[in-house]
Amino acid sequence: MIVFTYPGQGSQFSGMGTSWLNHPSWELIEEASDATKVDLADLLLNADDDLLRETQNAQLATFVLSMLILDAVERLGLDSTGHAGHSLGEYSALTASGALDFFDAARLVNIRGNAMKNAIEENPGTMAAVLGLPEADVENLCAEIDGEVWVANYNSPGQLVIAGTNSALEKASDLAREMGAKKVTRLSVAGAFHTPLMNSARTELLEAIESTDIRPPSGIVVANVDGMAHENPETWRALLSAQLCSPVRWTQSLGTLLSMNFSTFIEIGPGKVLTGLTKRTEPNTKRLNVNEPNDLDQLLDLIAPTSSTENDSGLGHEGEHLFSTDRLVVSPSAGLFKPERNLEIGQKISNGELIGHVGNIEIHSPFSGELMGWIAVTEERLAASQPIAWLRVT
Repeated sequence: MIVFTYPGQGSQFSGMGTSWLNHPSWELIEEASDATKVDLADLLLNADDDLLRETQNAQLATFVLSMLILDAVERLGLDSTGHAGHSLGEYSALTASGALDFFDAARLVNIRGNAMKNAIEENPGTMAAVLGLPEADVENLCAEIDGEVWVANYNSPGQLVIAGTNSALEKASDLAREMGAKKVTRLSVAGAFHTPLMNSARTELLEAIESTDIRPPSGIVVANVDGMAHENPETWRALLSAQLCSPVRWTQSLGTLLSMNFSTFIEIGPGKVLTGLTKRTEPNTKRLNVNEPNDLDQLLDLIAPTSSTENDSGLGHEGEHLFSTDRLVVSPSAGLFKPERNLEIGQKISNGELIGHVGNIEIHSPFSGELMGWIAVTEERLAASQPIAWLRVT
């Protein structure tokens, strides 16, 4: 079973949208910009690391790019049974599952990022990763410190993150080293996320959550707050509010997914942090991070059946071969379809090549390969994401 996971703040990097600029899924950027009144294209293409590190920018850019990549994956005809996101990534998971509308989710993430920025200004703090100590030891050392410091992330066995005021975190870090931690590393973040120091942001975000439509998710979505799967929209409303001041229980979330027999973990979004945490938690899983267009081919290869079972003719299953080498080009929008006149069946198509129009929108192939056939006919009225042609990648 396949689960898609979605990264949180900290996975962003300068220019992370550049490779997707000519992909049909880039159309989501304009929609997100309309929802938030933020120039997402500029953030994804031109913002430097310092600007992207600002909480409100990091969160919105990471969420939108994750959704763009998810759209690109879905254009291949792929889906997952489960979803889980780390911190901010929970909004991606809920959007991917249909519980949140993309427009609404972008608006919520924008409000969340700005609310957390304001909370940081009111209650400054920071975070540190602690490696090599049991969970109970880290919890106990935080309780022993005279000051405000808590466990903020349970990332994987032996890897936790603590957060609090600067002075309390320094004391806790020193104590962790004395207790035998292999490594204690201060994180490059602006605040103490997932602690009571974010309470003012929680209050601000709650009003927006209360006015947002939340539907039952399609498939399984596991929550950060308790590491369990939930379906009730009102439960999710409460969980999204509680999440800001509660630790991210990622270790427990992975445990829940593994207990449900999920064995293929695909990280959708910038970076590969969650892929590493999955490997650390359970090495006997299939894993891949998808953050560049070239990763789409690797994704298809990963999930394509690899069994050497032969059929009665002594040959491998043709369906398996087709699944790993064929690609669908889909309509980027609704409208009348017109193919390029000079394209013929069997012709080689390069990545980004113009193959036709839907209305006034150009259709560029996201793949290189051989044009095997047209699925849509000239002047047919298409819906968005409807298949147009299929290519075989050689």
